[in-house]
Amino acid sequence: MIQKPFIGASSFFRGVRLLTEPGLKRFVAIPLAINVAVFSLLLWVALDQFGALIDYLLPQLPEWLAWLAWLAWLSWLLWAVFGIAALVLIFFSFSIIANLIAAPFNGFLAEAVERHLTGRPANSGGGLTAALKAAPGAVIDELGKLLYFAKWAVPMLLLFLIPGINLIAPFAWMAFSAWMLAVEYSDYPLGNHGLKAREQRQRLGAHRPMALGFGGVVLVTTMIPIVNFLVMPAAVAGATVMWVQERQKIQHH
Repeated sequence: MIQKPFIGASSFFRGVRLLTEPGLKRFVAIPLAINVAVFSLLLWVALDQFGALIDYLLPQLPEWLAWLAWLAWLSWLLWAVFGIAALVLIFFSFSIIANLIAAPFNGFLAEAVERHLTGRPANSGGGLTAALKAAPGAVIDELGKLLYFAKWAVPMLLLFLIPGINLIAPFAWMAFSAWMLAVEYSDYPLGNHGLKAREQRQRLGAHRPMALGFGGVVLVTTMIPIVNFLVMPAAVAGATVMWVQERQKIQHH
């Protein structure tokens, strides 16, 4: 159990290394281009409007904590934590947009990575034409994940308004974001095996520490400028590595 988060985290880094494999480069190109375009827009917005945006998003120190005002370090700590939570919200929103656009191509990248790892025959009908044909269904799946996100995000954000609870709300939000990123990227390798959204979440729930380890690394790297350009294809590849390993363990037992 203790090793599970590290297995999830290491799967992402294996995914990063796979991006340079000759047989996978052509499947990486389109998701990478989409991610670069979306996060370049994010960086432009951040540089242009970051100060005003953070001032808008960050809550003030709650009045009920005024009696602790002499603890200046507490105020700075709360602002830092709320700032991180705000950045998570911003970057996660842009990740949703990038994945919504790239969904059809991410499915083919996951299939190519699995074929590279296992040597199984490729499914027929791949390529750009097939990706475009699959686009409507893939976009519908992404919208379904967006609804699932909204269902849980609203009550999670309400935690910020509850005195006492709002001290742990940023950490709860970051854990939730890590979970959602695991849900997002595991969809591609699991979906290629016919698992529907509910079945995918059940599979993830059975391996929650591993899923959170994977999602946590994706979350951190998503917030690193320039590095986040590679996150989407690396996370698709990493999620595929993670689930191929799990299937192989089951088969060996």
